Amino acid sequence: MPAGLRNRSIAISGATGFIGSALCKFLSDNDFHIIRIKRKHLKGKVEDLAHVIGNSSVIINLAGAPIASKKWTAAYKKEILNSRVNTTHKLVNAIHTMDEKPDLLISTSAVGIYDSYEVHDEFSTNYAGDFLSDVCQKWEAEAFKVQRIDNVRLCILRLGVVLGKNGGAFPQMLRPFKMGLGAKLGDGHQVFPFIHLKDVLSAMWYLIQRDASSGIYNLVAPEMLSNLEITEALKKRTRKSILPTVPKAILRLVLGDGADALMVGQKVVPKRLQKDGFHFAFPDFNSLLDDIL
Repeated sequence: MPAGLRNRSIAISGATGFIGSALCKFLSDNDFHIIRIKRKHLKGKVEDLAHVIGNSSVIINLAGAPIASKKWTAAYKKEILNSRVNTTHKLVNAIHTMDEKPDLLISTSAVGIYDSYEVHDEFSTNYAGDFLSDVCQKWEAEAFKVQRIDNVRLCILRLGVVLGKNGGAFPQMLRPFKMGLGAKLGDGHQVFPFIHLKDVLSAMWYLIQRDASSGIYNLVAPEMLSNLEITEALKKRTRKSILPTVPKAILRLVLGDGADALMVGQKVVPKRLQKDGFHFAFPDFNSLLDDIL
Protein backbone atom coordinates (compact mmCIF):
# COMPACT_ATOMS: atom_id res chain seq x y z
CA MET A 1 0.00 0.00 0.00
CA PRO A 2 1.31 3.50 -0.78
CA ALA A 3 2.76 5.29 2.23
CA GLY A 4 0.26 7.29 4.21
CA LEU A 5 -2.92 5.52 3.02
CA ARG A 6 -4.89 3.83 5.77
CA ASN A 7 -6.73 1.42 3.43
CA ARG A 8 -7.13 0.48 -0.22
CA SER A 9 -10.44 2.22 -0.91
CA ILE A 10 -10.56 5.01 -3.49
CA ALA A 11 -13.72 7.00 -4.25
CA ILE A 12 -14.06 8.39 -7.77
CA SER A 13 -16.56 10.86 -9.23
CA GLY A 14 -16.96 10.78 -13.01
CA ALA A 15 -16.12 7.08 -12.87
CA THR A 16 -18.03 6.24 -16.05
CA GLY A 17 -16.26 8.82 -18.22
CA PHE A 18 -13.32 8.33 -20.55
CA ILE A 19 -10.67 8.93 -17.90
CA GLY A 20 -12.73 7.60 -15.01
CA SER A 21 -13.50 4.19 -16.52
CA ALA A 22 -9.84 3.66 -17.43
CA LEU A 23 -8.75 4.79 -13.96
CA CYS A 24 -11.18 2.41 -12.24
CA LYS A 25 -9.75 -0.54 -14.19
CA PHE A 26 -6.17 0.59 -13.57
CA LEU A 27 -6.67 0.90 -9.81
CA SER A 28 -8.71 -2.31 -9.58
CA ASP A 29 -5.88 -4.14 -11.35
CA ASN A 30 -3.61 -2.79 -8.60
CA ASP A 31 -5.87 -4.28 -5.90
CA PHE A 32 -7.70 -1.12 -4.85
CA HIS A 33 -11.38 -1.15 -3.92
CA ILE A 34 -13.25 1.41 -6.02
CA ILE A 35 -16.17 3.41 -4.66
CA ARG A 36 -18.01 4.91 -7.63
CA ILE A 37 -19.58 8.24 -6.69
CA LYS A 38 -22.77 8.39 -8.74
CA ARG A 39 -24.69 11.43 -9.89
CA LYS A 40 -27.48 10.71 -7.40
CA HIS A 41 -24.91 10.85 -4.57
CA LEU A 42 -23.72 14.26 -5.73
CA LYS A 43 -27.27 15.60 -5.97
CA GLY A 44 -28.32 14.27 -2.58
CA LYS A 45 -27.60 15.36 0.96
CA VAL A 46 -24.04 16.08 2.05
CA GLU A 47 -24.41 13.63 4.93
CA ASP A 48 -25.43 10.83 2.56
CA LEU A 49 -22.47 11.56 0.28
CA ALA A 50 -20.15 11.52 3.30
CA HIS A 51 -21.51 8.08 4.18
CA VAL A 52 -20.83 6.79 0.64
CA ILE A 53 -17.20 7.99 0.59
CA GLY A 54 -16.59 7.61 4.32
CA ASN A 55 -14.24 4.64 4.12
CA SER A 56 -12.00 5.98 1.34
CA SER A 57 -8.36 6.92 1.72
CA VAL A 58 -8.32 8.81 -1.58
CA ILE A 59 -11.05 10.80 -3.36
CA ILE A 60 -10.54 11.54 -7.05
CA ASN A 61 -12.85 14.17 -8.55
CA LEU A 62 -13.27 13.75 -12.31
CA ALA A 63 -16.87 14.91 -12.66
CA GLY A 64 -17.81 17.52 -15.24
CA ALA A 65 -19.92 17.94 -18.38
CA PRO A 66 -17.88 17.40 -21.59
CA ILE A 67 -16.29 20.56 -22.97
CA ALA A 68 -16.39 19.92 -26.73
CA SER A 69 -19.28 17.51 -27.19
CA LYS A 70 -22.00 20.03 -28.07
CA LYS A 71 -22.71 23.66 -28.80
CA TRP A 72 -22.05 26.11 -25.98
CA THR A 73 -25.47 27.63 -25.51
CA ALA A 74 -26.09 29.73 -22.41
CA ALA A 75 -27.72 26.70 -20.79
CA TYR A 76 -24.83 24.37 -21.61
CA LYS A 77 -22.23 26.86 -20.36
CA LYS A 78 -24.12 26.91 -17.08
CA GLU A 79 -24.00 23.09 -17.03
CA ILE A 80 -20.25 23.08 -17.72
CA LEU A 81 -19.69 25.44 -14.79
CA ASN A 82 -22.10 23.90 -12.29
CA SER A 83 -21.10 20.29 -13.01
CA ARG A 84 -17.59 21.17 -11.86
CA VAL A 85 -17.97 23.84 -9.21
CA ASN A 86 -21.03 22.44 -7.45
CA THR A 87 -19.68 18.88 -7.47
CA THR A 88 -16.36 19.94 -5.97
CA HIS A 89 -18.15 22.09 -3.39
CA LYS A 90 -20.32 19.12 -2.37
CA LEU A 91 -17.33 16.75 -2.10
CA VAL A 92 -15.32 19.16 0.05
CA ASN A 93 -18.30 19.74 2.34
CA ALA A 94 -18.76 15.98 2.65
CA ILE A 95 -15.11 15.61 3.65
CA HIS A 96 -15.66 18.24 6.35
CA THR A 97 -18.41 16.11 7.90
CA MET A 98 -16.53 12.79 7.78
CA ASP A 99 -15.33 11.41 11.11
CA GLU A 100 -12.29 9.86 9.46
CA LYS A 101 -10.93 12.10 6.72
CA PRO A 102 -9.35 10.83 3.50
CA ASP A 103 -5.60 11.11 3.14
CA LEU A 104 -5.77 12.71 -0.31
CA LEU A 105 -8.11 14.62 -2.59
CA ILE A 106 -7.17 14.70 -6.28
CA SER A 107 -9.27 17.22 -8.18
CA THR A 108 -8.99 17.90 -11.88
CA SER A 109 -8.88 21.21 -13.71
CA ALA A 110 -7.67 22.20 -17.19
CA VAL A 111 -4.83 24.06 -18.85
CA GLY A 112 -7.52 26.32 -20.30
CA ILE A 113 -7.02 28.37 -17.14
CA TYR A 114 -3.90 29.92 -18.74
CA ASP A 115 -3.64 32.66 -21.34
CA SER A 116 -2.38 31.91 -24.86
CA TYR A 117 0.63 34.22 -24.76
CA GLU A 118 3.09 33.08 -22.10
CA VAL A 119 4.73 29.71 -21.46
CA HIS A 120 3.12 28.35 -18.30
CA ASP A 121 4.50 26.14 -15.57
CA GLU A 122 2.51 25.47 -12.40
CA PHE A 123 3.60 28.74 -10.81
CA SER A 124 2.16 30.90 -13.60
CA THR A 125 -0.74 33.17 -12.70
CA ASN A 126 -1.16 34.61 -16.18
CA TYR A 127 -4.73 33.42 -16.61
CA ALA A 128 -7.00 33.95 -19.58
CA GLY A 129 -10.04 36.20 -19.34
CA ASP A 130 -12.49 33.86 -21.04
CA PHE A 131 -15.26 31.54 -19.92
CA LEU A 132 -13.17 28.38 -19.67
CA SER A 133 -10.51 30.06 -17.55
CA ASP A 134 -13.21 31.44 -15.26
CA VAL A 135 -14.64 27.93 -14.87
CA CYS A 136 -11.22 26.54 -13.97
CA GLN A 137 -10.51 29.27 -11.44
CA LYS A 138 -13.84 28.76 -9.67
CA TRP A 139 -13.45 24.97 -9.86
CA GLU A 140 -10.00 25.09 -8.26
CA ALA A 141 -11.13 27.59 -5.62
CA GLU A 142 -13.65 25.03 -4.34
CA ALA A 143 -10.99 22.29 -4.22
CA PHE A 144 -8.55 24.52 -2.33
CA LYS A 145 -11.08 24.82 0.50
CA VAL A 146 -10.14 21.27 1.55
CA GLN A 147 -6.82 22.69 2.75
CA ARG A 148 -8.67 24.11 5.74
CA ILE A 149 -8.95 20.52 6.97
CA ASP A 150 -5.92 19.12 8.77
CA ASN A 151 -4.05 16.17 7.27
CA VAL A 152 -5.90 16.07 3.93
CA ARG A 153 -3.41 16.35 1.08
CA LEU A 154 -4.61 18.09 -2.11
CA CYS A 155 -3.40 17.66 -5.68
CA ILE A 156 -5.00 19.68 -8.49
CA LEU A 157 -4.34 18.34 -11.98
CA ARG A 158 -4.52 20.83 -14.84
CA LEU A 159 -5.15 18.52 -17.78
CA GLY A 160 -4.32 19.04 -21.40
CA VAL A 161 -6.33 17.20 -24.07
CA VAL A 162 -6.26 13.56 -22.96
CA LEU A 163 -5.81 11.19 -25.90
CA GLY A 164 -6.40 7.45 -25.97
CA LYS A 165 -7.50 4.72 -28.34
CA ASN A 166 -11.02 3.93 -27.22
CA GLY A 167 -12.62 7.23 -26.34
CA GLY A 168 -12.17 10.89 -25.61
CA ALA A 169 -11.05 13.35 -28.26
CA PHE A 170 -8.76 11.18 -30.38
CA PRO A 171 -11.32 9.12 -32.35
CA GLN A 172 -13.11 12.38 -33.22
CA MET A 173 -9.82 13.96 -34.29
CA LEU A 174 -8.82 10.98 -36.40
CA ARG A 175 -12.11 10.34 -38.21
CA PRO A 176 -11.96 13.21 -40.74
CA PHE A 177 -8.31 12.40 -41.53
CA LYS A 178 -9.23 8.80 -42.39
CA MET A 179 -11.85 10.21 -44.77
CA GLY A 180 -9.41 12.64 -46.39
CA LEU A 181 -11.22 15.56 -44.76
CA GLY A 182 -8.69 16.49 -42.11
CA ALA A 183 -7.56 20.11 -41.82
CA LYS A 184 -5.90 22.54 -39.50
CA LEU A 185 -8.19 24.71 -37.39
CA GLY A 186 -8.00 28.36 -38.40
CA ASP A 187 -4.39 29.33 -39.07
CA GLY A 188 -3.18 26.31 -37.07
CA HIS A 189 -0.74 28.36 -35.00
CA GLN A 190 -2.47 27.65 -31.70
CA VAL A 191 -0.61 25.23 -29.43
CA PHE A 192 -2.31 21.89 -28.77
CA PRO A 193 -1.45 20.74 -25.23
CA PHE A 194 -1.94 16.96 -25.18
CA ILE A 195 -1.19 13.94 -22.99
CA HIS A 196 -1.65 10.20 -23.40
CA LEU A 197 -4.34 8.65 -21.19
CA LYS A 198 -1.79 6.13 -19.88
CA ASP A 199 0.45 8.97 -18.69
CA VAL A 200 -2.52 10.54 -16.89
CA LEU A 201 -3.16 7.27 -15.06
CA SER A 202 0.51 6.85 -14.24
CA ALA A 203 0.74 10.42 -12.96
CA MET A 204 -2.24 9.89 -10.66
CA TRP A 205 -0.69 6.67 -9.38
CA TYR A 206 2.60 8.51 -8.83
CA LEU A 207 0.91 11.29 -6.84
CA ILE A 208 -1.10 8.84 -4.74
CA GLN A 209 2.09 7.05 -3.72
CA ARG A 210 4.18 10.17 -3.10
CA ASP A 211 3.27 11.84 0.19
CA ALA A 212 5.44 14.86 -0.64
CA SER A 213 3.31 15.72 -3.69
CA SER A 214 0.68 18.40 -3.25
CA GLY A 215 -0.64 21.49 -5.01
CA ILE A 216 -0.98 22.13 -8.73
CA TYR A 217 0.39 19.86 -11.47
CA ASN A 218 0.25 20.42 -15.22
CA LEU A 219 -0.61 17.15 -16.91
CA VAL A 220 0.62 17.64 -20.46
CA ALA A 221 3.25 15.87 -22.54
CA PRO A 222 6.66 17.58 -22.55
CA GLU A 223 6.49 18.17 -26.31
CA MET A 224 4.78 21.40 -27.36
CA LEU A 225 3.16 21.26 -30.82
CA SER A 226 0.88 23.55 -32.79
CA ASN A 227 -2.42 22.48 -34.31
CA LEU A 228 -0.71 22.65 -37.72
CA GLU A 229 2.03 20.24 -36.59
CA ILE A 230 -0.59 17.87 -35.18
CA THR A 231 -2.45 18.08 -38.50
CA GLU A 232 0.70 17.24 -40.48
CA ALA A 233 1.47 14.28 -38.20
CA LEU A 234 -2.02 12.83 -38.67
CA LYS A 235 -1.84 13.42 -42.42
CA LYS A 236 1.44 11.49 -42.56
CA ARG A 237 0.11 8.59 -40.49
CA THR A 238 -3.19 8.22 -42.36
CA ARG A 239 -1.59 8.86 -45.78
CA LYS A 240 -4.58 10.91 -46.85
CA SER A 241 -4.85 14.32 -48.42
CA ILE A 242 -6.17 17.13 -46.25
CA LEU A 243 -8.29 20.23 -46.75
CA PRO A 244 -6.73 23.70 -46.46
CA THR A 245 -8.41 24.72 -43.18
CA VAL A 246 -11.54 24.65 -41.06
CA PRO A 247 -12.61 28.31 -40.76
CA LYS A 248 -13.44 29.64 -37.32
CA ALA A 249 -16.91 30.60 -38.59
CA ILE A 250 -17.73 26.93 -39.25
CA LEU A 251 -16.52 25.87 -35.81
CA ARG A 252 -18.53 28.66 -34.21
CA LEU A 253 -21.64 27.52 -36.09
CA VAL A 254 -21.23 24.01 -34.66
CA LEU A 255 -19.87 24.76 -31.18
CA GLY A 256 -20.86 28.36 -30.47
CA ASP A 257 -18.46 29.96 -28.01
CA GLY A 258 -16.94 26.49 -27.57
CA ALA A 259 -15.04 27.13 -30.81
CA ASP A 260 -12.69 29.34 -28.82
CA ALA A 261 -11.48 26.28 -26.89
CA LEU A 262 -10.20 24.86 -30.20
CA MET A 263 -8.92 28.08 -31.74
CA VAL A 264 -6.91 29.24 -28.72
CA GLY A 265 -4.16 27.03 -27.30
CA GLN A 266 -1.96 27.25 -24.24
CA LYS A 267 1.81 26.81 -24.03
CA VAL A 268 2.15 24.58 -20.99
CA VAL A 269 5.04 22.61 -19.48
CA PRO A 270 4.82 19.86 -16.83
CA LYS A 271 7.61 21.39 -14.79
CA ARG A 272 6.77 19.90 -11.39
CA LEU A 273 6.36 16.32 -12.61
CA GLN A 274 9.63 16.54 -14.56
CA LYS A 275 11.47 18.04 -11.61
CA ASP A 276 10.17 15.26 -9.35
CA GLY A 277 11.48 12.63 -11.76
CA PHE A 278 8.17 11.37 -13.17
CA HIS A 279 8.69 9.33 -16.33
CA PHE A 280 6.44 10.12 -19.30
CA ALA A 281 5.97 6.93 -21.31
CA PHE A 282 4.71 9.07 -24.23
CA PRO A 283 6.63 12.36 -24.12
CA ASP A 284 5.90 13.32 -27.73
CA PHE A 285 3.10 13.01 -30.28
CA ASN A 286 4.81 10.40 -32.44
CA SER A 287 5.25 8.00 -29.51
CA LEU A 288 1.60 8.57 -28.61
CA LEU A 289 0.53 7.75 -32.19
CA ASP A 290 2.72 4.65 -32.21
CA ASP A 291 0.67 3.36 -29.28
CA ILE A 292 -2.89 4.31 -30.22
CA LEU A 293 -2.97 4.01 -34.01
